Amino acid sequence: MENVLACIDASSYATSVCDLSAWAAKRLGLPVELLHVVQRKDAVAARGDLSGAIGLGAKTELMEELVRLEEADARLQVERGRALLAAAEARLRESGVSNVRVLHRHGGIVETILEQETDARVVVIGKRGASHEFATDHIGSKIERVVRASSKPILIASRVAEEPRQIVFAYDASAAANRALERLVNSPLFAGLPVHLVMADSDNEAHRRSLDNAAAQLRAGHEVTTTLRKAKPEQLIGDIVAQTPGAMLMMGAYGHSPLRTLIVGSTTTAMIRTVRVPVLLVR
Repeated sequence: MENVLACIDASSYATSVCDLSAWAAKRLGLPVELLHVVQRKDAVAARGDLSGAIGLGAKTELMEELVRLEEADARLQVERGRALLAAAEARLRESGVSNVRVLHRHGGIVETILEQETDARVVVIGKRGASHEFATDHIGSKIERVVRASSKPILIASRVAEEPRQIVFAYDASAAANRALERLVNSPLFAGLPVHLVMADSDNEAHRRSLDNAAAQLRAGHEVTTTLRKAKPEQLIGDIVAQTPGAMLMMGAYGHSPLRTLIVGSTTTAMIRTVRVPVLLVR
């Protein structure tokens, strides 16, 4: 059965993830799967660290005590996860989502999300994890890996996320942008929301035609505004997002190869880093 997959951790982004998941679930008429992953530790690396710290002559008793402490920490992480999931489930139900399934898993975060997304219509995840949540203009280390590997739309929650009231759609006529456009036209998630189509490129006939064609597809169900201007995409899109109350940014994700991204950078990553609103990415 299709669902909204909400991925939470102990960061302050968990609240926004729950609120955006509730918004999406109610608009789509779907249940929420609430996922928390207790990340596995690298046991080999841990043993190496201990050996280096206490020397080769460590007593068996000390090694056993370290193992007991590690086991106690693992139990604590499980209990923290249960408490986190219980609080998140209560918030979702208070928001009007009656069908919530709780998933508590152990393993790699990225791998577990990809395993659980099979039935997801959209995956909701926080912009940063607990270990980096206060790093300014930074995105979590797992975000790009999830987006590049996932076949599902990824909704990235900002720290404070109000219910989206308008869509700013960054459009460049790429294959990824056209897939995002198709979802924007057809999905009940966006029904009736005003859309601002933004193209950061030179104002010529070809670009104007592409933008007008995209706008024409949207006008049957949306109030549409368009902007075509030669500018750095992250600057133009960021300015329009900042000027749009209740905005959610939507865009095709990572339309270029990883090699090109390494050389010239990624507009996708720049937008996730710098905007202070939810970002919906479609591969």
